[in-house]
Amino acid sequence: MKITILGSGTCVPSLIRSSCAVLVHIGGDNLLFDIGPGTMCRLLEAGIGIHDISHVFLSHFHPDHTGELVSFLFANKYPDENRRTIPLDLCGGTGLKAFFDQLKSIYTEWIDLSGRLRLLEFANTGRDVREFDSFKIETCPANHRPESIACRVTAPNGSTMVYSGDTDYSEDLIGLAENADLFICECALPDTMKVTGHLTPSLAGKMSAAANVKKLVLTHFYPPCEDADIEAQCRKTYAGPLALAQDLMTFDLENAS
Repeated sequence: MKITILGSGTCVPSLIRSSCAVLVHIGGDNLLFDIGPGTMCRLLEAGIGIHDISHVFLSHFHPDHTGELVSFLFANKYPDENRRTIPLDLCGGTGLKAFFDQLKSIYTEWIDLSGRLRLLEFANTGRDVREFDSFKIETCPANHRPESIACRVTAPNGSTMVYSGDTDYSEDLIGLAENADLFICECALPDTMKVTGHLTPSLAGKMSAAANVKKLVLTHFYPPCEDADIEAQCRKTYAGPLALAQDLMTFDLENAS
């Protein structure tokens, strides 16, 4: 499993941080977790074409996590020799189908992939487990929006990555992240600026310590994080391996860096 942080920021314009997106390459599949504005450009920088994406997982429906979905679907219809030939799974929490129907009511045939798009809704209560050809996905509710889910990806060799999406402190997520090889966790604002529905460095660290994760990656930084000592704040509660996400940062679970 190879993981690339495509976007470590938010919708606030930045020359160094694109909006939320994480790429996971596993087996013959390329999984995209969230698709905020700027994701397609970052994919190209990572050497991946949009037609190579096999699955898109939406943690929730806020614009900084879904803002480039319409452009992505439209681009996949482009009629050249590299147009999409493999099906695309669009996955999300309860309400995904209604969300997509609303988009279709506006963009009509421009986002219709003519039978090549499959919508998969995951439950927003308890655990939901789905087996795919080259990986397993397990989800739990995240403490942010009614449709919010966090995802755990398991490779055939047993290696695991957990992506929190946006969330506040969550016992469900602690359970989902237990003993994960890599935990990509939102950390929207410094400890002194805590807001409901988001984590701070010390809270993300507290959850990671409780879950006994093997490596923590903090991401989804709003601008105030650039002027704060995010690592020091996280170290109040978490002593394990830690990285602060940057766009195009990569991790190999056999040799995390």
